Amino acid sequence: QVQLAESGGGSVQAGGSVRLSCVTSEYTSRSRMVGWFRQVPGKEREGVAAINRPDGWRYYTESVKGRFTISQNNARNTVYLQMNSLKPEDSAMYYCAAGSMDGDRWYEAGRYASWGQGTQVTVSS
Repeated sequence: QVQLAESGGGSVQAGGSVRLSCVTSEYTSRSRMVGWFRQVPGKEREGVAAINRPDGWRYYTESVKGRFTISQNNARNTVYLQMNSLKPEDSAMYYCAAGSMDGDRWYEAGRYASWGQGTQVTVSS
């Protein structure tokens, strides 16, 4: 299984920015797709963004388009999620996940085989 480690969460005021990092233990077919998900208590895990690492294709859920950017540094086996213009409703535990599939249904958590422990992002109004 691919090991994943998130970092970069914290507390920020509305309108602020946070950058999350996800270091993967390998860059292989098993980590071809890396996605960011978020979850608040009592709700299902929501796909936020994903990147197909070999192709560079990027995917976003509608609510974050224009505000969040997913990117990668393959030399560091790291995928980033730059979050700008944050809103209180962006507050959640953020997880990165890795899978071997392509971008089809990237937002489905069940398609990812490996998960990190999560990092909390709290946005205050």
